[in-house]
Amino acid sequence: MKALGCMNKSTTRTVTEFVLLGFPGCQEMQSFLFSLFFGIYIFTMMGNGAIVCAVRLDQGLHTPMYLLLGNFAFLEIWYITSTVPSMLVNIFSVTKSISFVGCFLQLYFFTSLGTTETYFLCIMAYDRYLAICRPLHYTTVMTQRLCYILMSLCWVFGFLSYSVSTVQLSQLPFCGPNTIDHFVCDMDPLIALSCAPAPVTEIIFYVLNSLIIILTLLYILSSYSLLLIAVLKIPSAAGQQKAFSTCGSHLTVVCLFFGALMAMYVSPTTDNPAEMQKIVTLFYSVVTPFLNPLIYSLRNKEMKAALKKVLKIK
Repeated sequence: MKALGCMNKSTTRTVTEFVLLGFPGCQEMQSFLFSLFFGIYIFTMMGNGAIVCAVRLDQGLHTPMYLLLGNFAFLEIWYITSTVPSMLVNIFSVTKSISFVGCFLQLYFFTSLGTTETYFLCIMAYDRYLAICRPLHYTTVMTQRLCYILMSLCWVFGFLSYSVSTVQLSQLPFCGPNTIDHFVCDMDPLIALSCAPAPVTEIIFYVLNSLIIILTLLYILSSYSLLLIAVLKIPSAAGQQKAFSTCGSHLTVVCLFFGALMAMYVSPTTDNPAEMQKIVTLFYSVVTPFLNPLIYSLRNKEMKAALKKVLKIK
């Protein structure tokens, strides 16, 4: 019986690669999508890369707020790189295949980088809360040392959060079919392709997703609520306008990013059309990294001055 069990286990996983369907369409549509996503990717890399260089090279930006922005921009470079290059290759690929190991590596880095971003948005909200609600204590509380510790924790916990559950998912039996109607290897389509029911793995993913997304969102909204109350107490209209401008742009990213995440991972998505799931995924994996240089940094006077200095623009 043991030998039979081992034989069944060894012959179950016949899938050695997956097929990512991506975005179907005629040749003209594929060419348009390639040009669109390639342009977005290049702009995102240039915008976020310029911010990383500005923060690194300009000594005046070596403060917690700009260190966080620089690290966040560095994160966005890797986050969009986890999906878009493979999607661009896939558009003109005949087989549209990705290896078994490659698929789960993409899943791991995609979910880990996305989780790291939720943690970063939390500490950025905390930084703004301290700066506006506790201005007299800001420099003593948010030191460079604390800033580096918080950033390190974001990266460590971001990459630890889904490590065990991703390995669990990769150990499930996959014996066919191997077609994923998506442009990225994601947890829901992979669980659906497993030959054997995996309620425990599915519950673990759902609980992890819900806890991480809801708890971080509640923390961010709480921070900005307190921040909003403090802003309304500012006697200067110019001061209020500046604070509202900064917080409003930050909240735009938060709503866009977390709204898409909740629609994808917290609410039931099994009945949603595959095309809708692809569009929702695009919002948090491609659109937000594309918009972040504009929303978070390039509207900031100090950042624009540093970028002009780095790029040698008069």
